[in-house]
Amino acid sequence: MASRTVSKDIITLKGSAAIVSEFFGYAANSILYNRGVYPEESFARVKKYGLPMLLTQDEAVKTFITNLTSQLSEWLEAGQLQRIVLVIMSKATGEVLERWNFNIVTDVEVVEKGVIKEKSDKEIMREIQAIMRQVNSCISFLPCLEEPCIFDVLAYTDAETAVPFTWVESDAKLIDNPQMVKLHSFDTKGIHKVDTMVSYKIDDLDDE
Repeated sequence: MASRTVSKDIITLKGSAAIVSEFFGYAANSILYNRGVYPEESFARVKKYGLPMLLTQDEAVKTFITNLTSQLSEWLEAGQLQRIVLVIMSKATGEVLERWNFNIVTDVEVVEKGVIKEKSDKEIMREIQAIMRQVNSCISFLPCLEEPCIFDVLAYTDAETAVPFTWVESDAKLIDNPQMVKLHSFDTKGIHKVDTMVSYKIDDLDDE
């Protein structure tokens, strides 16, 4: 007697946290590459989300992003993470030039009751692909960064969240009168929804 098992893509809170934190790691690498924060030759090509992606080979940056995604996953699983912002600044002056904002909405019921959701892995991948393609095409609308830059990451968490000593309090690193572009979003069947937006400093020449 023949039988066929229909498999479903089950997503748990822990699994969703892993998806979102991994996404941010790849997104951060893609932003740093496409915005020229680090030299092109310091990145290696890999395939992820059905797309060619680039990952930094700089050991200090690799360690930073690895530790970051691990901490993000912990906060996501606890339902404590509200937003992540990758900030690009002038190395010489510290002026904020770009803010890549990842707003996170978490289903409280999943955190409190352990509800399990279903969503196709392929559907999630398609949504992430759309964001990554936008990041890769950002040079078509963002001003050139014509000076050496550095980056920082800001995490917005619930007030009662325990913060490791390696994290320090920071100002919001805002941009005065920024130009803002909303990018695509993705969600893990409502467990976590990630909305993406980039804001950037308008070239002085654009105001003339």
